[in-house]
Amino acid sequence: MQLTSKKIGTLIILLFGTFLSFLNQTLMNVALPKIMSDFHISAAQGQWLSNGYLLVNGIMIPLTAFLIDRFKTRPLYLTAISLFTLGTAIAGFSSSYSWLIIGRMVQATGAGIVAPLLTVVVMNLFPLNKRGQAMGYIGLAMNFAPAIGPTLSGWVVQNFDWHNLFLMILPLAVLNIIIALILLENLGEHSKPKLHLPSIVLSTIGLGSLLLGFSNAGEGNWLSFPVIGYILIGSITLFIFVYTQNRLENPLLNFSVFHSKQFSIATISNFFVIMGLYGGMLLLPLFVQNVQGISPFKSGLIMLPGALVMASCSPIAGSLYDRFGAKYLSFIGIIILTFGTFLFSLITMNTSLIYIASVQTVRSLGLALVLMPLQTEALNSLPHSLISHGSAMYNTIRQIAGSIGTAALITIMTLAAKNYHTTSALPSAELAKVSLIHGIKTAYIITTTLSVIAALLTLLFPTNKKTRKKPSLASVKDY
Repeated sequence: MQLTSKKIGTLIILLFGTFLSFLNQTLMNVALPKIMSDFHISAAQGQWLSNGYLLVNGIMIPLTAFLIDRFKTRPLYLTAISLFTLGTAIAGFSSSYSWLIIGRMVQATGAGIVAPLLTVVVMNLFPLNKRGQAMGYIGLAMNFAPAIGPTLSGWVVQNFDWHNLFLMILPLAVLNIIIALILLENLGEHSKPKLHLPSIVLSTIGLGSLLLGFSNAGEGNWLSFPVIGYILIGSITLFIFVYTQNRLENPLLNFSVFHSKQFSIATISNFFVIMGLYGGMLLLPLFVQNVQGISPFKSGLIMLPGALVMASCSPIAGSLYDRFGAKYLSFIGIIILTFGTFLFSLITMNTSLIYIASVQTVRSLGLALVLMPLQTEALNSLPHSLISHGSAMYNTIRQIAGSIGTAALITIMTLAAKNYHTTSALPSAELAKVSLIHGIKTAYIITTTLSVIAALLTLLFPTNKKTRKKPSLASVKDY
């Protein structure tokens, strides 16, 4: 398919919307301690700013396969970005933590559609041997948000009210709607599948309960009903959901994508990477702000070099993927990520900001080499008719991994800090900081272990491009 100016314009509009949704997500990490202080909430409650967002994303994303197949690009995108804009306005004018959470969840409803839609559009426009490079440039746009988000967030929180984090995105989102109304065109073919309402109910209850249970686990009481009860309800309901989908002629989410070995390996590897990534994104701001007393603005500056490296290296990683495939590229990337994560487990009260920024840059380099190549490998292994389902499945599992990772690592940090004992006679304030450092270091050790598992899994990929044949629908069904 030839890329016309209109198709390029459509890509740019979708990239801009995806950039805004990712920028919105990264703004919260540095601002979290300030918001916790203003609303007098704990870290476990504060993580709902991220986990509530992930919860709604996790519920919405399974629907994207149906929505992308059923509706044209233009009306679907306009609906999604309008919901995101509405949620931004609610959060920007919120006067309570409850309204802030509601705004974030409305944002997530739209954002959960935007990114998978962009991925499917790219897969439709680019041939198999060019998708890595295309996804790499998408990674550049998506990773540019983390490059400026933490620093921008730190500057705003330090000098202004945190509500401005949303109010500055609001006009950009409105501008994106206006441009989309004028220039956005429809792309791809639409099969108009029938909607199976019981599948939506099962998916919503299952994923919602599972993610809610892991979100509640941040309080540390895993044996309480709000944790183990919701996790069991979610697990049982999802089992029924999977059983139902495998018996439907037109499933809401087609699980035959897992018949592709490459898709399965990439998805599972990404699961462990994302678990560590999302949890680690909360650990670092807590350390530099709550332990070292660094201002939010400086906290954001610490993350800036790594985010810039991640953004600039994404196109390079995409080109390397097209040339060499995913196996060794992903393995090297995760090994670099593992090394950087381990270095964070060595932090102390007096660890320099240069050390922290350098280690974060190392981790970001590893992430740049693995995130987009893994997703491209997963979707490249599928026939065209299953790409929308593959994108929905991949992103759904990504959200589950983020929720589990955040809840688990915050819980590990909290419990390790709570159970820390020392023979030194320290003032209570100093002891609290030392205990928190111990908890954060313990969480980073667990994150290192998750990265090692992901690295080993990538060695199961095919060795080179010759083994990565163009998939067909028959080849997937006949596994």
